[in-house]
Amino acid sequence: MPSPSSTSPSSLWRDADFRRLWVGQTASQLGEHTTLIVLPLLAVLALDAGAGQLGALRAMGQAPVLVFSLLAGAWVDRWRARTVMVLTDAVRAVVLVAVAVAGLFGLLGLPTLFVAAFTVGALSVLFDVAYQASLVRLVRRDQLLEGNSALEGSRSAAQIGGPALGGALVSLLPAPAATASGALFFAMSFASLRRIRRAEAVRERQERTPRVRHQIRDGLRFVAGHPLLRAVCLASAAFQFSFAATITAYLLFLPRELHLTGATIGLVLAATGPGALLGSVLAARLPRRYGHGVVLVSAAVLGNGALLWVPALHGSSAATVAALLVVNFVFGAFGQLVNVTVMSVRQAVTPDGMQGRAAATITFAGMGSAPLGSLLGGLLAQGWGLRTSLLVTAAGMMLSPAVMAASPLVRLGRRLPL
Repeated sequence: MPSPSSTSPSSLWRDADFRRLWVGQTASQLGEHTTLIVLPLLAVLALDAGAGQLGALRAMGQAPVLVFSLLAGAWVDRWRARTVMVLTDAVRAVVLVAVAVAGLFGLLGLPTLFVAAFTVGALSVLFDVAYQASLVRLVRRDQLLEGNSALEGSRSAAQIGGPALGGALVSLLPAPAATASGALFFAMSFASLRRIRRAEAVRERQERTPRVRHQIRDGLRFVAGHPLLRAVCLASAAFQFSFAATITAYLLFLPRELHLTGATIGLVLAATGPGALLGSVLAARLPRRYGHGVVLVSAAVLGNGALLWVPALHGSSAATVAALLVVNFVFGAFGQLVNVTVMSVRQAVTPDGMQGRAAATITFAGMGSAPLGSLLGGLLAQGWGLRTSLLVTAAGMMLSPAVMAASPLVRLGRRLPL
């Protein structure tokens, strides 16, 4: 951990090691989100994959979140976060180079893409848990809001730019070159993160290291036993379940009820990106001014509540499109404000030796409920109709702020408990 005199909240950007972390995380996120688009597009355009094959490929890339999240938390708490991030960058770059070489020699096939998607997805889970733990080990606790605001802002930018860049690369470049672009971003991240000089304050290794399953169990018990983290976990699960159901109905509602074109749908959904950038900026200011609890509950109500307006829209007029742009912008802004504030709370109340497992446990609880939510959204859309199912699932998203309002989170003041 840096000494109090090493950095201050106002001078965080003057800290060379923080800048290296920011550059590395940004490059890694660009590589990840570019690859998420490049591999499926290659399957469709270069290998003529069908809908079922494409769905299976996307599932292979998403499955590691459920399979490896808890393991990733235990591993990150055993090792230095910088080491984990550097190694995952290196292996992801090698995997994508191997795919590019296979394409260059005419050996590219769907099995290769399946393996690559799963491997990159698994390593991305490990990287994401590690970078969340690394910030706590790199800066002081009173700098977490500024640090998370900067890191999550770059993450949002990558979520906007990565898919667009991936689509452009597949359209303009041969398959091997498009695949190698992701490897280039991971190599950039590797180069930046390797230059971090500050030693991490990680727990000393014991003579007999606990088994991984015991570490996972300890992480689950810690989160379940901490009032704030338990509330974060429950709120996250409620949000991810309801959001997955909502987005399933939403993606059907836009083309079939509002008759929007694919290009217009892409434009509408992209509005969440700029909103998320604004939310990252607000997260560095509002909690310290109005209190973390007030900001969390208010932002969740405003962001999630914005989607309740969508079922009231009709037709594909310019006014409808404008309303959807506003809704998605508001949802992105307040949703990101909640994300950054929650992450800062979680980091502040979690001991350094438990950071990885706490992050992984909350991720597992939240994302683990998403597949069930998606299934529910599809069933409701079939049985109740798109407009009704969208209204019901969007109303379900209000469970998340309700959980926070009924928990100790709402009582958090301007200062985080350290």
